[in-house]
Amino acid sequence: MLIKLYGTSPDSAKGRYSPAECTGARKERIEGNPDIKHVSTSFAERQNLTMRMHMRRFTRLTNGFSKKVEAHANAVALHFMYYNFVRIHATLRMTPAMATGVTDKLWEIGDIVALIEAREAEKPAIRGPYKKSLSS
Repeated sequence: MLIKLYGTSPDSAKGRYSPAECTGARKERIEGNPDIKHVSTSFAERQNLTMRMHMRRFTRLTNGFSKKVEAHANAVALHFMYYNFVRIHATLRMTPAMATGVTDKLWEIGDIVALIEAREAEKPAIRGPYKKSLSS
């Protein structure tokens, strides 16, 4: 896999909203047994476009960003839950989760919310800081 490295070049001070320039590239080996019919840049680029269209934090040159890595990871997880369980894909005529047999029903956003709320209820409550008693 070719991974492009982006940054600002020292000679270009166009402005703060100018796109980053490619400063280099490195090769990384990925092992596995891919289906050759599905090895294409267009598949990766289509997925990138879908993510940019669904999540503002992935749009280019924008002020929509995540302050915390945890919030960013949560947004990506929500996107993929919606993409795989709620959104009906035109080529499949069903969701990818239904096509692969992971689920047999079409989920709604409320199902995802209920799943998150059930998970949150399992977590122990976070206790506040220890306070010394004022008794003498």
